Amino acid sequence: MKSQLLLLSTLSLALAACGGGGSGNASSTNASTQANGTTSPSSSSSSTAAGNSSTGGTATVNAAGNIVATLSCASPAVSAGSGSATISADTPSADGTRIFASGSTFQLAFTTNVPNADTLNWAVTDTLGRVAASGSTAVPSGSKTITLNCTSTLAGYFAATGTLAQNGGQLPQAGTRPVGIATFGVLPNLSGVVPAVTYARQEQHRFGMQGANDNDPVLADLGISSTIDDRQLSTMEPNGPNTFNPSANNLDPFYTTGNVMRLIRLDGIPAWASSTGAFQDDTSVPTNLSYYQNYMSRVGTESNAIRAAYFPTQSANYYQVTWEPNQFWTDTDANFIALYQSVYQGIHLTDPHAVVMGPTDAFPSLTTTRLKRLAPLGFGQYIDAVATHGYYDAGTSPSHPPERYDADPSTASGSLRGQMRGLRSEMATDYRPGIHLFSTEAGISYDLGTSYGPNYPTANVLYAQAAVAARMHIITLGEGADQTYVFYGADYPGEVGYGTFFDLNDAQGAFGATNISPKPVAMAISAMTHTLDGTTTLGPVNGTPTGIYAYAFQQVGNGAVITALWAHNNSVWDASVGFSSSYSVPYSLTVDAPGTSGSVKVVDMMGNASSANYSNGTLTLNLTESPVYVVSNNASVAKANATVPVGYVGM
Repeated sequence: MKSQLLLLSTLSLALAACGGGGSGNASSTNASTQANGTTSPSSSSSSTAAGNSSTGGTATVNAAGNIVATLSCASPAVSAGSGSATISADTPSADGTRIFASGSTFQLAFTTNVPNADTLNWAVTDTLGRVAASGSTAVPSGSKTITLNCTSTLAGYFAATGTLAQNGGQLPQAGTRPVGIATFGVLPNLSGVVPAVTYARQEQHRFGMQGANDNDPVLADLGISSTIDDRQLSTMEPNGPNTFNPSANNLDPFYTTGNVMRLIRLDGIPAWASSTGAFQDDTSVPTNLSYYQNYMSRVGTESNAIRAAYFPTQSANYYQVTWEPNQFWTDTDANFIALYQSVYQGIHLTDPHAVVMGPTDAFPSLTTTRLKRLAPLGFGQYIDAVATHGYYDAGTSPSHPPERYDADPSTASGSLRGQMRGLRSEMATDYRPGIHLFSTEAGISYDLGTSYGPNYPTANVLYAQAAVAARMHIITLGEGADQTYVFYGADYPGEVGYGTFFDLNDAQGAFGATNISPKPVAMAISAMTHTLDGTTTLGPVNGTPTGIYAYAFQQVGNGAVITALWAHNNSVWDASVGFSSSYSVPYSLTVDAPGTSGSVKVVDMMGNASSANYSNGTLTLNLTESPVYVVSNNASVAKANATVPVGYVGM
């Protein structure tokens, strides 16, 4: 969890480079902003007599004027209900995600309970607030369920709304989800748009996650390929030594499919092995480093056997030694290195495929500072790769986007882009050539000082969270991380809004929530992973103007080029309305050789694809705060127009 965001004094080092914390001066777009210049919505609806349902919808239209995606709902069926609320709604799914495959049929069910016959007016809106489908239908008195069978080839996040013509009402608050909406998602179908990838090694997948470790459907929908598996001494031997048997079956059955890899977490000393007597102690070395090394050798034995049995195409096991030491560690640098030495030697003694990673501070800049300080003390001998968390500010939120310091050269080193470049530079200077970099936690919350409630979050906050989260992970990969991990599953208490899903049961969120529905951020993550997974980083596109962001990637095996692009400008933010719906910036992207013409695919932030024509090798886009992905084929042009991050070699 992200408790370190409350410890502002701990973060002062990183903020010093940023010119202070600041607040409220930047955000993503509001819910009326167009996604990109290559798609345009066309809405239609018709009124029908009570008892029928209009099914007008939103269509995504490509450059040739052809409709390529729609959402529609058939006439409803009315049956007996069991609800006591005036009106409620749900989109139930068998797997509990409330996310549906493109083109599949799913149910939108309204439950009403009124004293007299009435008319239900309903609508489904997309992430940008556009009506995707709407209608009216007669409802009898009493408790009734009105079920519409819907289908959508339009991908992304959707919010159902409803009210009664005579009795009014709105959909009730459900847990952390505010009043007025019932949310669901439709997965992108990018077959024929993004070519399939053949993975030589399983770790060429690029996306991990915290917070949904055993929820296979959620991870599959979000395109997640790795989660964190606890092997801390405090987890495996909480009550005393020599109780962890590496030959026993300690593996969560979730991992036995081999679909989702393990990032093996090692931090945490139990009270019996701690100098402080605290459980899950991360402040200092254990009292007996020799025993700690022996324990790690047993972890290595187990992990090597697990990889061979369940992950045969994964070339290495990845171990993370410490967790945000900027927040927890109070011991000396010498003892910090001694801790790593005992772990490194123990793991490598029994796992010939081990990759030991650290130090995993909260910000890339904090990780850089620690690496620089520890390099002369020999820290590089005891890590095989660098891990960091991807937070970049004292509050990663819609009002604290990752680009907000970029425009001013005096503060640019404090942006996420600047921090990642500083980290890669330090790795190249003081650590082994080609060393890999993982960002093993990063998420976007709601704005600082807010709370879950019946009227919060707003549609604008939800949309902004989605756009900022996608951009954060794209920057992290584009600036040279091999993998990036999404935070978190569903909303939880204490730190407001980090969930990618609403918790529909608990108004403050609860760890391990299972009754969930997606936020826009979930579907933006899904579109991002389904587009960028299985790529290597070509780097930032050269020569982009201030406020334009473009990162080029290429699918492994010399495959297609995918360029992620967006625009951001702090100065157009208005706290009362978000960004102006007219905010966009024209940009010309080179996708082919001079003199050539053709077409490429453009995928919007929610995973909807359309064709776009280019001429003289150049594609013209109107960029907004929503990232888009351009799929093209001329890799030599893309490589010539991008700069590979310092020291990056890919997986």
